[in-house]
Amino acid sequence: MTPGGRAALLAALALTAAGCGGDSGGGGGARKAGAVIQNSGSDTMVNLAQVWAEEYRQVDPAVSVEVSGGGSGIGVRDLSQGIIQIANCSREMTAAEKEQTRKNTGRDAVEWIVGYDAIAIYAHRDNPMAEITMAQLAAIYGEGGTIERWSQLGVSLAKDKIIRVSRQNSSGTYAYFRERVLAKRDFKLSSLDMSGSKDVVELVGKTPGAIGYSGMGYKTDAVKFVRIAAKPGQPAHEPTLENAVAGRYPLARALYMYTLADAPAPVKAYVQWVLSPKGQDILTKAGYVPVNAVSGAASQPTAH
Repeated sequence: MTPGGRAALLAALALTAAGCGGDSGGGGGARKAGAVIQNSGSDTMVNLAQVWAEEYRQVDPAVSVEVSGGGSGIGVRDLSQGIIQIANCSREMTAAEKEQTRKNTGRDAVEWIVGYDAIAIYAHRDNPMAEITMAQLAAIYGEGGTIERWSQLGVSLAKDKIIRVSRQNSSGTYAYFRERVLAKRDFKLSSLDMSGSKDVVELVGKTPGAIGYSGMGYKTDAVKFVRIAAKPGQPAHEPTLENAVAGRYPLARALYMYTLADAPAPVKAYVQWVLSPKGQDILTKAGYVPVNAVSGAASQPTAH
């Protein structure tokens, strides 16, 4: 997909999606007119979730899906408190979060894998760096890491200091990066921590000495992808759909929806629609990897 293509496509889909009908109300047992499904969480998924919600109004005008972002941690918190019916997450719920959900609501969290994405490493478009290793990323971002200047990577810039752009700690992307790249070590202090995926890319695009990580669909003309090699001496790969599906890209990840066990019928129907050919086609057109493209992927619910 061309730079900015996914964002443009999501915006176009949202504008052309039919439907503004349906009043608010409850949902349980049989589907009821005016059912409202509250859906919050992952900033990576929020644009896609909004398109899904708009498109679903054509499927069932009596059901309104209200979407908000804030980060995966916010979605998990809201679900565990019974405030929402669906949490979007770009990471798995932790054991502690699952236990808290059970304690607060009396019900287990149910996990649905709804697609796959890849975390991209972004640099300013004029940065000559083409590739980086996982170990170098850890040395840039991780506590105790020794890489602070572009010259340590063989890159010549007018301002040699590396400006690290990161995410706030409620972000699923932050949590995944910490686990996958930093091996659960802490981040260095003094990074610029942004509240949204788009914010990371915009700041990198305005800052020649910056590096940042965000979902691969947020690319603009102001930034470039930096290819990643899993280990020194191995081939480096871009965050493309093909590389994610083939397992070549080291920062590919699952995207999740979480519901509570025994969810109302409208919630179950909506999640099943997201996983249906129509819902997965929307996901694919937006530049994500559909569930059935990944060997062994499961789209059936798992209770925790």
